[in-house]
Amino acid sequence: MKMRLPKGNGAGMGNFQQLAQQAQKIQQEMDEATKELENKLYTSTSGGGAIEVTVSGKPEVKSIVIKPEVVDVDDLEMLSDMIIAATNEAIKQANNDKESTMQSISGQVHLPGLF
Repeated sequence: MKMRLPKGNGAGMGNFQQLAQQAQKIQQEMDEATKELENKLYTSTSGGGAIEVTVSGKPEVKSIVIKPEVVDVDDLEMLSDMIIAATNEAIKQANNDKESTMQSISGQVHLPGLF
């Protein structure tokens, strides 16, 4: 006995093409958002504003501003700790912004039958 598969009306292929177009659009939006985020600057301070660090969304350190009154050659360890704290916070801001932006873009995907 031969089994015959029902002939489709092509609707499945149309859904696949629509899904592929949607995925391509999302990829373009993500690429554009990534470029935009890489150019943004994030600034954080520590030590009550004594240290200010600015990083880009890549993330790369762009500037470190140290108020003269905090420079004490006897306490370079504290100065180093404040620089690290401000740098890490600025990088965290950049990463959180990127994650939030990408989630808002990828949240547009609707896969019928999966959710």
